[in-house]
Amino acid sequence: MKTILTALGLCLLATGAFAEGMVHKVAIHVDQNDPQVLNMALNNVQNLNAYYEEMGDTVEVELVAYGPGLLMLMADKSPVRDRISTMGLEMENLTFSACGNTIQNIEKKTGAPVSLVEEAQVVPSGVARLVELQEQGFSYVRP
Repeated sequence: MKTILTALGLCLLATGAFAEGMVHKVAIHVDQNDPQVLNMALNNVQNLNAYYEEMGDTVEVELVAYGPGLLMLMADKSPVRDRISTMGLEMENLTFSACGNTIQNIEKKTGAPVSLVEEAQVVPSGVARLVELQEQGFSYVRP
């Protein structure tokens, strides 16, 4: 009986059934410039982080902004700039990605460079980045 229980325990351990500290991966899609939507996206990040922290797990979050949603990451226009700055300092597991295609289109239209918040990284395509994240096992959320 002890051998069976030990084998069962090893099997469960190998499958992660006893594993603590699980890492969850979430991609959040932002394509609207509505301040309520931008704040909801950030609320989702904070709520996910708090929930999984309480469970003893962690969550890796990448927020991907493109189209009108790029406003969220524009240094001179973002209505949530201060929250992004605070969250960027508090959460090492949070990444902000700005769509390079959207940036190019804005710069072409306005003739001026787009300045992003320092927490943002540029990815070639926001849509392609969301696809890549899902292919890597990230869950998809759209506030």
